[in-house]
Amino acid sequence: MTITALPDSPSRAQSRQWESRSWDAGQPVDLARTLGIIGRGPADRTVRLAGDTAWLAFNTPDGPATLGITQAGTDMTARAWGPGAEHALAGAPALTGHHDDWSAFDAPGFAATLPPLVKEARRRHPAVRLPSTGRVVDALVPAILEQKVTSLEAQRGYATLIRTFGTPAPGIGPGTAVPDDLMVAPTPQRWAAIPSWEWHRAGVGPQRSATIMRALRSASGLERLAALPAAEAGAKLQTIPGIGIWTAAEVTQRTHGDADQVSVGDYHLAAYVGWALAGNPVDDAGMLELLEPWRGHRQRVVRMLGLSGFRKPTFGPRLRIQDHRGH
Repeated sequence: MTITALPDSPSRAQSRQWESRSWDAGQPVDLARTLGIIGRGPADRTVRLAGDTAWLAFNTPDGPATLGITQAGTDMTARAWGPGAEHALAGAPALTGHHDDWSAFDAPGFAATLPPLVKEARRRHPAVRLPSTGRVVDALVPAILEQKVTSLEAQRGYATLIRTFGTPAPGIGPGTAVPDDLMVAPTPQRWAAIPSWEWHRAGVGPQRSATIMRALRSASGLERLAALPAAEAGAKLQTIPGIGIWTAAEVTQRTHGDADQVSVGDYHLAAYVGWALAGNPVDDAGMLELLEPWRGHRQRVVRMLGLSGFRKPTFGPRLRIQDHRGH
C-alpha cells in the first residue's frame, strides 16, 4: 500500500478545514458492498454509501470526524473533517478492507471445495472485502439493540436515538460535499446519559438499554479490545452480562474484519445457511457443522451466500414486531 498526503485545500483556512490522503489499494474494492455491513439500515444517518463514494461520521479519541472516501480503479482518496480527522484518515485503509487477505480463500485448491453458490458469488463479487473499523462502541450499541427483536425494529430504534442524541457531522455546510443529514452517534458518555423514558420512546426495552449502560461503564476498556485478536476480543466482550456469542460476533465482524466468526444465535441465519448448503433448515449446531470444512473463512462463506441472491423458502408466521413505546 502506498499512502500519500495530498496538498492542503485553500478551504483549510476556513472553519470547515479538511485533510486528505490517498493510497493504492493494489486491487479492486467494492466500496458499497464492503462497507454495507457497517450501516444499520437505510435510516442510519452515520453512513451514506453511493457507488464509488462513501461517507461516514464517527467519534475518535480526538473527537468527532467525518470521513469521505472515493475510488477510481484501485486508487483510493479519503478526506476528513473535524477534530478526529487525522485518526479517521489513519484508519481509512483498514476500513476499506486493505488488510483483509482473500488469497487463501481464492486459491484454486481451496476454491474447488466451495459450494457452487459461493464460488459463483465470489466470481461475481471479487472486490468485496471485510472492513475493520476498530470502533467497538459504535458496533456494540446497535448490536445490543438488535438482541431478540427484528432488524426492522432495532434499526428504527437506533435511527431514532441517533436523530435525537447524535450531533451533526463535522464539515457540513456550503462549499463541502458532506451530506447535510450526516450525523455522529452519541459518545459513550452521551449514550450513558440517555434517560430511561427516551429509550422507551425509541422502542428499546429496559433489558437492552440496561445492557448498553452496563457495557459502557468501561468505554475506554471496550475500545482497547480493538487491539486484541478477534477471538480474544469476542471472549472478553462475553464477560459482560447481557452480551453473548451472537452480539460478540456481530461486533468483531465489523471491528476486526473477522473472517471466521459466525453469528450463532441469529434468528434467521442457521436456517438460511441450511437451505443454501443442504436444502433444508438446520439449527446453529447444524450450521456450524455445514461450515466446518471452511473453518478460518466461515464468515467469508456466509458473506458470499448473502451476495449469491439465494433466498430460502418462506412459510409459516413471521416474528411479530413488538412496539414497546405504548406500554
